[in-house]
Amino acid sequence: LQKLIHLLQATDDPLIQEQALITLSNSAAFSVNQDIIRNLDGLSVIGGMLSNCVPKVKEKALNALNNLSMNIKNQEEIQVFITQVCRTVESAPLNSDVQLAGLRLLTNMSVTSDYHQKMINSIPCFLRLLSEGTERTQIQVLKVLVNLSANPAMTRHLLRAQV
Repeated sequence: LQKLIHLLQATDDPLIQEQALITLSNSAAFSVNQDIIRNLDGLSVIGGMLSNCVPKVKEKALNALNNLSMNIKNQEEIQVFITQVCRTVESAPLNSDVQLAGLRLLTNMSVTSDYHQKMINSIPCFLRLLSEGTERTQIQVLKVLVNLSANPAMTRHLLRAQV
Protein backbone atom coordinates (compact mmCIF):
# COMPACT_ATOMS: atom_id res chain seq x y z
CA LEU A 1 0.00 0.00 0.00
CA GLN A 2 2.85 2.35 0.83
CA LYS A 3 4.44 1.75 -2.57
CA LEU A 4 1.14 2.39 -4.33
CA ILE A 5 0.67 5.68 -2.51
CA HIS A 6 4.24 6.73 -3.36
CA LEU A 7 3.71 5.67 -6.98
CA LEU A 8 0.56 7.78 -7.11
CA GLN A 9 2.52 10.79 -5.88
CA ALA A 10 5.50 10.21 -8.15
CA THR A 11 3.89 9.72 -11.54
CA ASP A 12 2.07 12.00 -13.96
CA ASP A 13 1.03 9.08 -16.16
CA PRO A 14 -2.79 8.89 -16.05
CA LEU A 15 -2.82 5.17 -16.86
CA ILE A 16 -0.55 4.37 -13.92
CA GLN A 17 -2.54 6.71 -11.67
CA GLU A 18 -5.77 5.02 -12.70
CA GLN A 19 -4.42 1.52 -12.01
CA ALA A 20 -2.93 2.55 -8.65
CA LEU A 21 -6.26 4.10 -7.63
CA ILE A 22 -8.17 0.97 -8.68
CA THR A 23 -5.83 -1.17 -6.58
CA LEU A 24 -6.12 1.16 -3.57
CA SER A 25 -9.89 1.18 -3.99
CA ASN A 26 -10.02 -2.62 -4.04
CA SER A 27 -7.71 -2.78 -1.02
CA ALA A 28 -10.02 -0.45 0.87
CA ALA A 29 -12.67 -3.18 0.89
CA PHE A 30 -10.85 -4.53 3.98
CA SER A 31 -11.12 -2.46 7.15
CA VAL A 32 -7.52 -3.10 8.19
CA ASN A 33 -6.35 -1.61 4.89
CA GLN A 34 -8.58 1.44 5.42
CA ASP A 35 -6.62 2.23 8.58
CA ILE A 36 -3.26 1.56 6.92
CA ILE A 37 -4.07 3.84 3.97
CA ARG A 38 -5.15 6.62 6.35
CA ASN A 39 -2.02 6.21 8.50
CA LEU A 40 0.18 6.43 5.38
CA ASP A 41 -1.47 9.78 4.49
CA GLY A 42 -3.11 8.04 1.56
CA LEU A 43 -6.38 9.93 1.95
CA SER A 44 -4.79 13.27 1.16
CA VAL A 45 -2.84 11.76 -1.74
CA ILE A 46 -6.00 10.21 -3.19
CA GLY A 47 -7.93 13.41 -2.49
CA GLY A 48 -5.29 15.31 -4.41
CA MET A 49 -6.24 13.28 -7.48
CA LEU A 50 -9.66 14.96 -7.46
CA SER A 51 -7.96 17.94 -9.13
CA ASN A 52 -6.75 15.75 -11.98
CA CYS A 53 -8.13 16.85 -15.34
CA VAL A 54 -8.36 13.25 -16.65
CA PRO A 55 -11.95 12.07 -15.99
CA LYS A 56 -11.00 8.41 -15.47
CA VAL A 57 -8.40 9.34 -12.83
CA LYS A 58 -10.90 11.61 -11.07
CA GLU A 59 -13.53 8.85 -11.15
CA LYS A 60 -11.14 6.26 -9.71
CA ALA A 61 -10.09 8.69 -6.96
CA LEU A 62 -13.77 9.22 -6.07
CA ASN A 63 -14.33 5.46 -6.02
CA ALA A 64 -11.33 4.94 -3.75
CA LEU A 65 -12.48 7.66 -1.35
CA ASN A 66 -15.96 6.14 -1.41
CA ASN A 67 -14.60 2.76 -0.29
CA LEU A 68 -12.39 4.42 2.30
CA SER A 69 -15.34 6.44 3.65
CA MET A 70 -16.83 3.35 5.25
CA ASN A 71 -14.55 4.11 8.20
CA ILE A 72 -15.52 6.91 10.64
CA LYS A 73 -11.92 8.05 11.17
CA ASN A 74 -11.46 8.21 7.41
CA GLN A 75 -14.64 10.27 7.08
CA GLU A 76 -13.12 12.84 9.41
CA GLU A 77 -10.28 13.32 6.92
CA ILE A 78 -12.33 12.88 3.74
CA GLN A 79 -14.79 15.60 4.82
CA VAL A 80 -12.29 18.28 3.75
CA PHE A 81 -12.97 17.21 0.15
CA ILE A 82 -16.78 17.40 0.30
CA THR A 83 -17.03 20.88 -1.20
CA GLN A 84 -14.70 19.87 -4.03
CA VAL A 85 -16.71 16.67 -4.61
CA CYS A 86 -19.92 18.73 -4.76
CA ARG A 87 -18.33 21.04 -7.35
CA THR A 88 -17.19 17.99 -9.32
CA VAL A 89 -20.73 16.56 -9.31
CA GLU A 90 -22.08 19.92 -10.50
CA SER A 91 -19.52 20.40 -13.27
CA ALA A 92 -19.27 16.81 -14.53
CA PRO A 93 -21.17 15.85 -17.66
CA LEU A 94 -24.72 14.77 -16.86
CA ASN A 95 -24.97 11.07 -15.96
CA SER A 96 -21.22 10.56 -16.36
CA ASP A 97 -19.23 8.02 -14.38
CA VAL A 98 -17.48 10.90 -12.59
CA GLN A 99 -20.81 12.39 -11.54
CA LEU A 100 -22.11 9.04 -10.30
CA ALA A 101 -18.90 8.31 -8.38
CA GLY A 102 -19.13 11.71 -6.70
CA LEU A 103 -22.76 11.11 -5.75
CA ARG A 104 -21.89 7.70 -4.27
CA LEU A 105 -19.21 9.31 -2.10
CA LEU A 106 -21.63 12.05 -1.01
CA THR A 107 -24.17 9.35 -0.12
CA ASN A 108 -21.70 7.70 2.25
CA MET A 109 -20.58 11.02 3.68
CA SER A 110 -24.20 12.04 4.35
CA VAL A 111 -25.24 8.92 6.26
CA THR A 112 -24.65 10.83 9.49
CA SER A 113 -25.50 14.51 9.85
CA ASP A 114 -21.89 15.45 10.65
CA TYR A 115 -21.13 16.87 7.20
CA HIS A 116 -24.54 17.93 5.88
CA GLN A 117 -23.70 21.64 6.20
CA LYS A 118 -20.97 21.19 3.58
CA MET A 119 -23.57 20.06 1.03
CA ILE A 120 -26.16 22.83 1.46
CA ASN A 121 -24.99 24.87 -1.54
CA SER A 122 -25.35 21.81 -3.79
CA ILE A 123 -29.01 21.12 -2.98
CA PRO A 124 -30.24 23.01 -6.09
CA CYS A 125 -27.85 20.91 -8.19
CA PHE A 126 -29.15 17.69 -6.60
CA LEU A 127 -32.73 18.70 -7.38
CA ARG A 128 -31.80 19.57 -10.97
CA LEU A 129 -30.11 16.17 -11.38
CA LEU A 130 -33.24 14.55 -9.99
CA SER A 131 -35.28 16.01 -12.84
CA GLU A 132 -32.69 15.81 -15.64
CA GLY A 133 -30.67 12.70 -14.85
CA THR A 134 -31.13 9.13 -15.94
CA GLU A 135 -32.58 6.58 -13.54
CA ARG A 136 -29.10 5.68 -12.21
CA THR A 137 -28.35 9.33 -11.47
CA GLN A 138 -31.77 9.88 -9.93
CA ILE A 139 -31.34 6.92 -7.58
CA GLN A 140 -27.97 8.23 -6.37
CA VAL A 141 -29.32 11.75 -5.91
CA LEU A 142 -32.32 10.42 -4.00
CA LYS A 143 -30.00 8.58 -1.62
CA VAL A 144 -28.18 11.82 -0.84
CA LEU A 145 -31.44 13.75 -0.47
CA VAL A 146 -32.97 11.10 1.82
CA ASN A 147 -29.89 11.28 4.03
CA LEU A 148 -30.07 15.08 4.13
CA SER A 149 -33.81 15.04 4.83
CA ALA A 150 -33.30 12.85 7.90
CA ASN A 151 -31.64 15.86 9.56
CA PRO A 152 -34.22 18.37 10.87
CA ALA A 153 -31.63 21.16 10.52
CA MET A 154 -31.69 20.61 6.74
CA THR A 155 -35.47 20.97 6.30
CA ARG A 156 -35.37 24.72 5.68
CA HIS A 157 -32.52 24.40 3.17
CA LEU A 158 -34.27 21.60 1.27
CA LEU A 159 -37.60 23.43 1.09
CA ARG A 160 -36.12 26.80 0.14
CA ALA A 161 -33.83 25.51 -2.59
CA GLN A 162 -34.24 27.27 -5.91
CA VAL A 163 -34.90 24.72 -8.61
